[in-house]
Amino acid sequence: MSEPFDSLFAAASQARAHAYAPYSRFAVGAAAIDEEGRVFAGCNVENAAYPQGQCAEATTIGMMVAGGGSRIVEMLVIGGEPGDGLLCTPCGGCRQRIREFAAPETPVHICGPEGLRRTASVDELLPYSFGPDNLGHRA
Repeated sequence: MSEPFDSLFAAASQARAHAYAPYSRFAVGAAAIDEEGRVFAGCNVENAAYPQGQCAEATTIGMMVAGGGSRIVEMLVIGGEPGDGLLCTPCGGCRQRIREFAAPETPVHICGPEGLRRTASVDELLPYSFGPDNLGHRA
């Protein structure tokens, strides 16, 4: 794999180890590289009042924005169990969050603990998306 992938995988794996998932027991980590080449990572944080929880992707995006980043150049999500073969893709809400900060062709790597399971573009994850350009804002 590439150096950016390795950095993302390491950061997301480390963040995933800190996930707060006492209810689902489904830990997720995510990491993104911004336009300056900085890596930001986050994990899911559950809450007894379920709608108040936060996905790993949302945490990652918040960390990026708080750190001064404004564009996702590449993203990685890690979840599941070794060898289960299932894809832990971003939920619908997170796909829209990613779209806010990423171009349609931005790669999103979908991983399990053992490594890459699939890479998809933002456009593949959220076809016919509604984004900033629909409102006359270009990145």
